[in-house]
Parts: sequence; structure tokens; C-alpha cells
Amino acid sequence: MLRGWVSKKFMSGCVILLPIAITFYVTWWFIQFVDGFFSPLYAQLGIDIFGLGFVTSILFIFGVGVFVSSWVGANILSVGEWIIKRMPLIRHIYSASKQISAAISPDQNTQAFKEVAIVRHPRIGEYAFGFITSSLVLQHDTKEEELCSVYVPTNHLYIGDIVLLNTKDIIRPNLSVREGIEIVLSGGMTMPQRIYPVEERVR
Repeated sequence: MLRGWVSKKFMSGCVILLPIAITFYVTWWFIQFVDGFFSPLYAQLGIDIFGLGFVTSILFIFGVGVFVSSWVGANILSVGEWIIKRMPLIRHIYSASKQISAAISPDQNTQAFKEVAIVRHPRIGEYAFGFITSSLVLQHDTKEEELCSVYVPTNHLYIGDIVLLNTKDIIRPNLSVREGIEIVLSGGMTMPQRIYPVEERVR
């Protein structure tokens, strides 16, 4: 009995400490990774202050965000993209990376993932988590059918299937795109216990 009690309490401690340890480890790794961008430059200048490279990197990223939001920055970025898109291999890597970054962009006008979607996939009776990326009209001989392009991740966020479904066959849950991305990246562990279709909740 004592052995079972000790084992249970030990596992309870692991359950509590594991997410805290992972959070601190990832945060520490991120700080060291970002700090490494400018730390070599400061080392050449004889300046050795821990975290200075990290602060400089954050300010640099912020400055880039402000700069590309201006007219001049946007035009320079367009020229740079024009050059990159004419490079045989690099253009595909850049396009894929840009789509992933656009998915979590705070600019709603450029967001790649429009809405979170729940679809019947791959078989009837099974549901899959996906993201609506665009809409289109399928022209039949006598009628038109409104379809949505739904991206269904199969492994990581950047690997998945493209499924074209009728708009009426898509369930739109009360989840934001960011919440949907968190659910996918966590393997479903952050999934809420109860979700509602947006249409039903409005009623």
C-alpha cells in the first residue's frame, strides 16, 4: 500500500512539473537561439552582457515589422520576393514558409487560414480537424456548387491534405484559427471538452 501511495504521489509530481519544465526549457532554448544572432557581433566588440543579443534581436524583429508596414518597406519586400520567386529551389521553400507564417498573421486580410473547420474525413462517421483556406465555385452543366478548400493536417502543421467540400458539409466550430493551430500542434491535447457549431450557438 505504501509503495502504491509513493508511486501515485511521484507521478502526480511529474504531471505537475513536466509542463513547467518543458515551458522553461523551450523558453531558455528560444532565448539562447535568438540571443545567438547578435551575440557574436557584441563579442567582437568586447561586450559580454548576457541577454543583450536577445534584446537586440527582439528590437530588430520589431523594427523590421514597422519598416515593412511602411510604403518604402513594402516595395523593397516586393522586389525581394520577386527575386526569390525566380530562384528554382528557394522559391518553393519560401512560398511554403510564407504560407505557414501567413496562417498566424495578425493581419486578417492576409491570413492564410480563414476559419477552423470540422469535416467528415476520411470516411463517413469520422471527423477531421482542418482550416478553410479559400472558397470557389464548381461549374456543373446546369448548376453551380459552392465549395470550400479545407486544409486537413495529417502530421505536422505544414503536411496535410487539400479537401474540396460543399459549404453545407463543413462544420464551423466556435474556435479561432490560433486555437485551432494550438490543437493541431499539441496533438489534440488542448481540445476543449465541448465545442459548438457557430450557426447553432448564434441561434
